[in-house]
Amino acid sequence: MVQSPTKPLTFDEFIAWYPDTGRRYELHDGMVVEMPKPAGQHSNVAGFLIEEFVLAIAQMGKRGSWIIPKECIVKPGSKASGYEPDIVILHREALAAEPRWASDSIVERAASIALVVEVVSTNWRDELF
Repeated sequence: MVQSPTKPLTFDEFIAWYPDTGRRYELHDGMVVEMPKPAGQHSNVAGFLIEEFVLAIAQMGKRGSWIIPKECIVKPGSKASGYEPDIVILHREALAAEPRWASDSIVERAASIALVVEVVSTNWRDELF
């Protein structure tokens, strides 16, 4: 079992701490929050939306220009926060300017993001950022 830090962390400290256990964590205003694994209905909704987004991206002629990564941490502004949204659509070209994309799948610049989707579950208070 991984012990979550009890003191507030910076975003960089959070990334350095992040364990490779298969569990998901987010940083909410400096505090580490373990995120529950998505359950059936949550996964069904996210999967359906991804299918619809892929179709819409193709119809808009953005296939190859926009991507939907399997995993990604979004760091909003200068806050000590980092989130793993259920779905994120990124501008492939803008990722070249993301210093931590290639090594850590971290997106920090708003210009890289076309859309962020959070499927709200029973823990919705922890999922809205």
